[in-house]
Amino acid sequence: MYRAETVGSMLRPDWLKQAREERAAGTLGPVEFKRMEDRAVDDALAVQEGSGLEVVTDGEMRRGHFTGALSEAITGLGDAPAEKLDWHGPTADDELEFRHVKAVTGKLGRARSLAQEEYVYLRATATKPVKITLSSPLMMQTFWSNTHSRAAYDDPFEMFADAAAILREEVRDLVALGCDYIQVDAPEIALMVDDEVRESFRGRGIDPERMLTDGLDIINSVAHEPGPRYALHLCRGNRDGHWMASGGYEAISRAVFERATAFDAYFLEYDDERSGGFEPLGDVPDDKAVVLGLVSTKRAELEDPGELLTRIDEAARHFPREQLALSPQCGFASTIGGNPVPAATQGEKFRLVADVAAKAWG
Repeated sequence: MYRAETVGSMLRPDWLKQAREERAAGTLGPVEFKRMEDRAVDDALAVQEGSGLEVVTDGEMRRGHFTGALSEAITGLGDAPAEKLDWHGPTADDELEFRHVKAVTGKLGRARSLAQEEYVYLRATATKPVKITLSSPLMMQTFWSNTHSRAAYDDPFEMFADAAAILREEVRDLVALGCDYIQVDAPEIALMVDDEVRESFRGRGIDPERMLTDGLDIINSVAHEPGPRYALHLCRGNRDGHWMASGGYEAISRAVFERATAFDAYFLEYDDERSGGFEPLGDVPDDKAVVLGLVSTKRAELEDPGELLTRIDEAARHFPREQLALSPQCGFASTIGGNPVPAATQGEKFRLVADVAAKAWG
């Protein structure tokens, strides 16, 4: 079992962001652009491997958004705005509204594979075990429009099911290439801890109660291929240092752990008071692992190692210590803009995770 983990994304360097803009404008060719992506992955690996993490990702450098392995590799999106999403910041004055400029306007189809490209390069380059991150099929909810999507899908859960079918193909092909660790990122499930967010889903035409029944079953179906270790990551939103929901896991824990049974490990956000207490860990089945997201990627300040060790001790009162591990609470750059932390902070936070894990578990 890995004790010191990462979640996935890392800050994209400015030169890579510029290269993406030039590629989109047609002023940078594909060969040079891919070389620049490779260089960014190499740099991300150097930071992770040098920090002492036990398993690494490619930092999601080839994606514009953490959902990219799905949303950037499909057909069915059209030039129509999706529904508005509300984000909260560190203060009441720091609020953010966002909507995708593209929404689902047709049936979803698989256009290409982005994750296979990521995995093949990562496997050939990394010196440590690697994992590939995929977004939950339910994250297509951010591309849903009550106005524009209904012509293709009368029921958004039919859209989620089609997205899951695409992801199952992706998983099958990744496993055939030798991938043995796959993480599914499902922040939309953790958003269900917040009554206000549930109502916002309802207002967008998505039944929040079904997210914890049919929705979880759809997510569980992605982890279908025998062989890999499967992990499910839950957080309450992560965009440019902002978040969407607040509340403890007790509102969703039984539903998650009774339905998402195909997963071997659960990555749970626990970096501040919005996450509540550790009591819901008592609902996790005895044969699973829990990776505690105690280290924040939203703030540059380093957590106190002693306090992290204390919190691990507290969690161990509710779930076996030998089945716990440590990670940041989310990625550093779920979107291409990234969280408001210096690039050097990433390595410092990763080293903190590795050092505290070594003290906690030896």
